[in-house]
Amino acid sequence: MTIKIEQKITGVEVVAEPPRAPAAEIIQMHEKVERPEILVGATYKLKTPLSEHALYVTINDILLNAGTAHEHRRPFEVFINSKNMDHFQWIVALTRIVSAVFRKGGDVTFLVDELRSVFDPRGGYFKKGGRYMPSLVAEIGDVIESHLRALGMIDSAQDAEREAHIAATRAHYASAHGNSAEGDGFPSAATLCMHCHTKAVVALENCLTCLNCGDSKCG
Repeated sequence: MTIKIEQKITGVEVVAEPPRAPAAEIIQMHEKVERPEILVGATYKLKTPLSEHALYVTINDILLNAGTAHEHRRPFEVFINSKNMDHFQWIVALTRIVSAVFRKGGDVTFLVDELRSVFDPRGGYFKKGGRYMPSLVAEIGDVIESHLRALGMIDSAQDAEREAHIAATRAHYASAHGNSAEGDGFPSAATLCMHCHTKAVVALENCLTCLNCGDSKCG
């Protein structure tokens, strides 16, 4: 649109735009995030044959960007408590290190594999369902995985593909042998899987295959 000026121009003034409100900063987890007075978390009970007393693993979470579209929970600290004091020193050390990694931020899911790779030189133990646990530390790694999965920090899409693959493998074995391998009901002749530590490895079409995690020696 054209505007016609009828009078002489006697001066020019630049009109400044009103200041804009600064965009809300998206807070990501890092070591400088201060601990709130109250944290919400979950406590997991671990009962192992290594001790008559159970271990209680508590993982507390911090809520970041509350009330915004970027609101999310992240693990902030972990505590382990038990009446058994035999492992007190390394348990305190482990909780402090894991808590420090949580507060550091970034991808903390690597902790699961690191803890699961710890083997007790005295030997591990079998849990209900035939799953072999190489150490108490490895079982603590399982607890952390469950918690991270509940927070959505582990890709559920990959889990769905994995579950579909396992279901197909079990169905194939059942049709070939005329029996079911659903749930924890793995064949008595199954051997230990070195990938998921479960006695679920069977010969399927002349190939050693795990009915629990789907790992196959034939690729």
